[in-house]
Amino acid sequence: MNIRFVDIKNDKSDIEKIKRLYNTAFPADERAPFFILLRGAQKKNVDFFSCRDGDEWVGFLYVVNRLDLSYVFYFAVDDNMRGKGCGTAILRSAQEYYKGRRLFLAIEEIDEKYGNYDQRVRRLHFYVNAGFIHTGQKMQEANVIFDLMSINGRVRNKEYRDLMRTFMGIRMLFITLKIFEE
Repeated sequence: MNIRFVDIKNDKSDIEKIKRLYNTAFPADERAPFFILLRGAQKKNVDFFSCRDGDEWVGFLYVVNRLDLSYVFYFAVDDNMRGKGCGTAILRSAQEYYKGRRLFLAIEEIDEKYGNYDQRVRRLHFYVNAGFIHTGQKMQEANVIFDLMSINGRVRNKEYRDLMRTFMGIRMLFITLKIFEE
């Protein structure tokens, strides 16, 4: 697999595919309005990539950066490309792209109280197989609790809040954002 990251700042040809995937891959309570992602992508510290295997579109990656932190805010693989190794290839390429940085992401909380517990466990194993480590930390964004996974170390609450402040600005005052230990 030959994964390429195409910066949407320079090439917007996949935007409609990305928007469709974004709206179907993430629950409504986990999605920011798409225009906020587009606006945020204009900032220096945000990477919004269309992901291609050669010339074939396979998904997208949205990363917010600050200091040595890179937060995989959104990542999704096109429905038609799932189960073919594209997701792992994208994450391995991201690890190379962000080499030397603390790369982290949030997955749906792993807890048997959720009806899709088995799906959440499979997702956890997918990220472990892609090289991420379950940190034992939880993250709250608005009313949603996530489990944190990372490469190259844990993230402190203040670091996360500072990173998100650079992305969200004044809107952050109205949203609960925090990291805590399990």
